[in-house]
Amino acid sequence: MALHRLGKDPESLDGKSPTVYYDDQTDNYVLQGWKITDPERLDRMDIPAHETVIEFPRRMMQFFPEVSGGGPDA
Repeated sequence: MALHRLGKDPESLDGKSPTVYYDDQTDNYVLQGWKITDPERLDRMDIPAHETVIEFPRRMMQFFPEVSGGGPDA
């Protein structure tokens, strides 16, 4: 697997921010974000055992090539 870091949260204060990665073998994005633990929010979703959900800020959309106008390594 070849992961390419496309961008970290520009508003992160401690450097442990949400991050957008691109996997060039699967042609998928990999997202690092805040773990959702609120039971009320999780109860509203049907999440299979092999999946998880994260919260990801809108401001990070700029790192997706489809939004920025570049390729995965732009």
